[in-house]
Amino acid sequence: MLLVGISTKDSEEDVSKMSKKLLSLRVFEDMTQPPETKTKWYGKPWSKSIVDVEGEILAVSQFTLYGTIKKGTKPDFHKAAKGEHAHELYHMFLDQLKVGLGDDSKVKDGEFGAMMDVALVNDGPVTIVWDTNDPTL
Repeated sequence: MLLVGISTKDSEEDVSKMSKKLLSLRVFEDMTQPPETKTKWYGKPWSKSIVDVEGEILAVSQFTLYGTIKKGTKPDFHKAAKGEHAHELYHMFLDQLKVGLGDDSKVKDGEFGAMMDVALVNDGPVTIVWDTNDPTL
């Protein structure tokens, strides 16, 4: 599952950078090889990409990722891209993921901008936050 936020600074270049990175990021186990240490891993960790495991992606548009509570008593979302610009970049991102996985049916998403009930079961201790405009991440 990907929670995808589009910021006011994001561009088509950022979308391409993000899709290429996500398609090649090695976050899955290689089940053909044993783990190198005695852990709860079933295979060698950090060995396979989503393309390698022929996986699927659920992408959820999430403007609230750019929320801040630095001032006042309400969240501020001014860093999130607005309406049509965010919609365009988000769908461009989905299209690039579909091409990268070679099958449109392997990329699912919700309704952009809608209130959605999404459940996530995090299998493991890892959540990765990546902002293409933040050199520290």
